[in-house]
Amino acid sequence: MERISADEAAKLVEDGDAILIGGSGGGHAVPEALLAAVERRFLAENKPQGLTSVSVVGVGDRAALGASHLAHEGLLRRAITSALVDSPGLVRLAAEDKIEAYTLPQGVLSQLMRDMAAGRPGLLTKTGLHTFVDPRQQGARQSPRTPEGFVEVVHLAGEEWLFFKPVPVNVAFLRGTTADEDGNVTMEEEAVLGEMLAMAQATRRAGGIVVVQVKRMARRGTLPAKQVKIPGILVDFVVVDTEQRQTYATYYDPSYSGELRIPVEGIKPLPFGPRKVIVRRAAMELFPGAICNLGAGISTGLSTVAAEEGLLDAVYLTNEQGIIGGAPITGRDSGGGQNFAAMIEQPAQFDFYDGGGLDVAFLSFAEVDAQGNVNVSRFGDKIIGVGGFINISSNARCMVFSGTLTAGELDVGWEQGLTIIRQEGRHQKFVPKLEQICYSASMARAKGQTAFFVTERAVFTIGEQGLELIEIAPGIDVERDVIAHMGFRPAVSKALKEMDARIFNPSLMGLGADVHGKARRYRSQRVAKWHNSRDGGVQR
Repeated sequence: MERISADEAAKLVEDGDAILIGGSGGGHAVPEALLAAVERRFLAENKPQGLTSVSVVGVGDRAALGASHLAHEGLLRRAITSALVDSPGLVRLAAEDKIEAYTLPQGVLSQLMRDMAAGRPGLLTKTGLHTFVDPRQQGARQSPRTPEGFVEVVHLAGEEWLFFKPVPVNVAFLRGTTADEDGNVTMEEEAVLGEMLAMAQATRRAGGIVVVQVKRMARRGTLPAKQVKIPGILVDFVVVDTEQRQTYATYYDPSYSGELRIPVEGIKPLPFGPRKVIVRRAAMELFPGAICNLGAGISTGLSTVAAEEGLLDAVYLTNEQGIIGGAPITGRDSGGGQNFAAMIEQPAQFDFYDGGGLDVAFLSFAEVDAQGNVNVSRFGDKIIGVGGFINISSNARCMVFSGTLTAGELDVGWEQGLTIIRQEGRHQKFVPKLEQICYSASMARAKGQTAFFVTERAVFTIGEQGLELIEIAPGIDVERDVIAHMGFRPAVSKALKEMDARIFNPSLMGLGADVHGKARRYRSQRVAKWHNSRDGGVQR
């Protein structure tokens, strides 16, 4: 292992190289100094050119950092990631058809790193079937010049699967906290672990170069061996950035790395408004011991409501980056967690998700059609990507999608428990046709998955004939306030009822008592049998 500067590391990258970029979202374990150095070199020398960037999670601050450093014509040829939204420059290049761009499910890319490390031919999975990732739809392509063939439909044991091919790799830019003189790297201050090990192994197997950015150096033999996440045998070069931040928004918060726990009272409550109303109704689907995922957008507020209502110890909140328990972080640092019970590597988290480990998943929606299909990935030239959405929504036992009924200057208020639409949104979110399908309602029905769509004024589910209205808020008229602002007419349940009145009161709901009063659901019949015998036949 050699210690070099960031600018020296940038010179290791040759024309046409494929770079694996570690890290997640808003600067979580992102090798920012290395990406910035590549941009500096290109602007000064017009080198390197024609690169392929590969990041499991979209990385950037939605401005100029992260993968945006690579968003220059000539520098970048192809982007492979799960989300482009964090890097506006990449969105622009893809929308203008100046680069090839694929947005694949986050779990697919994460697990693919591990398969590449093992020298397997690719990843076989059902995740993505009948979505825009399926080659019979768009094949995950986000620009016209992007070639087909990255993913194939195959038949095995009488079933359909998607087969994702390995991505090229020449250089890996990874990150940790401390490296010793042999290149062993620990990640004690990082907010996520990601798939740093698998990326290093995959690059090593391909004969590529592994460069790790760290905050500090340590003497040989002084790092606790069990804390080493990237062994020195995989590391070629180390770059020290003493100003390395934990995330783009936070220099260092010890609760993000699990060094300490914060008082639950320190979690700032959500202000009362549409988001809180929606999240409260979503939280009513919780039950004791439920293992949950919180996605991006409105749904991240569920951790805050759970803390307010005294539910954090009753359920297990997780996120795809590997956080288990505690409260996933909201806002600019979304992707990390606080007060968590465990932090595991991202591929292992997706193994659990894909295996049906989630009882309830809370995701946000952007557009929904009459069948209950969901789009979150693309709207014209606005390319978002899918993140972990497809892995999560395809495999959870119950899905709760959250969002307002309309968007764009929507103004909703509540007076004496009644919902008042002061100004309707300019854009419909329940539309006749989706540009891309990220959640397949037909697949959900085939699996027997339960799904809810929660808005500030109505709740829908997927019925036999498609989307079905099952609840409305107090003060809301079905025709005037709901159906008139949808691009299609949903079925209306014969058992249509009002949403719980407590949702629309700024004071605490008492949701903790409700959830604790529900029966615990055991995944294993043998475990349930043991508990029933212990409790005298009463399942708790």
